[in-house]
Amino acid sequence: MQAALHLVYPPQCLSCGGLVDSDFALCPDCWRDTPFITGLVCDSCGTPLPGEDNAVVHCDDCLTLARPWAQGRAALLYRDRGRDLTLSLKHGDRTDLAPPAARWLHRAAQPILRPGMIVAPVPLHWLRLFRRRYNQSALLSAALARLSGLPHIPDLLIRSRRTPTQDGRDRDGRFRNVTGAIRAHPRHAPRLHGAEILLIDDVMTSGATLAAATEACLAAGATRVSVAVLARVAKDA
Repeated sequence: MQAALHLVYPPQCLSCGGLVDSDFALCPDCWRDTPFITGLVCDSCGTPLPGEDNAVVHCDDCLTLARPWAQGRAALLYRDRGRDLTLSLKHGDRTDLAPPAARWLHRAAQPILRPGMIVAPVPLHWLRLFRRRYNQSALLSAALARLSGLPHIPDLLIRSRRTPTQDGRDRDGRFRNVTGAIRAHPRHAPRLHGAEILLIDDVMTSGATLAAATEACLAAGATRVSVAVLARVAKDA
């Protein structure tokens, strides 16, 4: 049946639509232009760093700005095809990108996954969710939880205040914009107490939104929070 379907609907590249050998794949050209993060990375935010991949190190941003979470990883740099794919998932109704993107994220997050972690997405305000019809971070977190065999709570956190877009704001402005905007869902308070959490988002720029979500988890009694994002904005990107 699968072979017959491929004859009628040949697999297409996730990015450019060209023919590929298998479903949910990138063609060689798009793969080459997709900046997967490999090698040594910052243990807090996942940005790539020079050096050997056998040390715990931190980038300048994470040394300057203390992160409330314990560890972080990212699958892609937010540039070239990495940016295109992330924006297609976020704004282009390309929900078909979530399963392969979650596999890339799962691979990147392997060093920080811990048994019993609760996986949860960074939440959208209900008005934004109504307009977009889906939370791209929740699609990623659900797929990653399945791949890792970890529990998933899609509404662990709620965004209680509608915040303007972070686009165009400097780092301080981004942090001010999300202060107090995210809190734990009261229904899940017992699950949060004493738990380890893995927060999932699509993009990390300054880390302000992830910091607000982390602080909400810690305030509700979580003992440890780590983060994983599909794409990381890096200074050299």
